[in-house]
Amino acid sequence: MNALVQADNGRTLVPAVTQAVADHAQYLTFMLGGEVFAIGILAVKEIIEYSGLTEVPMMPACIRGVINLRGAVVPVMDLSTRFGKEMTAVTKRTCIVIVEIEGDGAQQVVGVVVDAVNAVLEIAAAEIEPAPTFGAKIRADFIAGMGKVNGKFVILLNVGSVLSMEENGAFADFGAGAQAAAVEA
Repeated sequence: MNALVQADNGRTLVPAVTQAVADHAQYLTFMLGGEVFAIGILAVKEIIEYSGLTEVPMMPACIRGVINLRGAVVPVMDLSTRFGKEMTAVTKRTCIVIVEIEGDGAQQVVGVVVDAVNAVLEIAAAEIEPAPTFGAKIRADFIAGMGKVNGKFVILLNVGSVLSMEENGAFADFGAGAQAAAVEA
């Protein structure tokens, strides 16, 4: 575990543990419409209970509304609707995963409605296959890869594409309407 790896230049020594960490990544897995999906844990800020959602008029169907997260207005997207399926039914296990993405050079915080959160898994880079070019039930650009976990595939989402600000024109026009709705709530 404490073995050292010699760099190409022959002088710098790097702990082998550092190399092992680079070969693995952690993902938050969750259920959505009976399927298991995952997003990189580094994009996840927190997981909250589904409640206190304020609907905003004239938003696309995939935008459920906004929440007030410690004074900040956060849009909430229904991933199921974003994938062209039925709206997620709210149950006791329904959660909002708060994700931070980069858009237009700035950090944007977005909530994502999921059926249930499962666990944080560490998946080795060698256990991740490229996204399929056909046959997937969601757009290929939404999939970062397919992680193999216990003999089954987990769909690793490309959060930047799924929550794209440019594609969801609603986020660009979000400003005043959402702010007013959140203040009223």
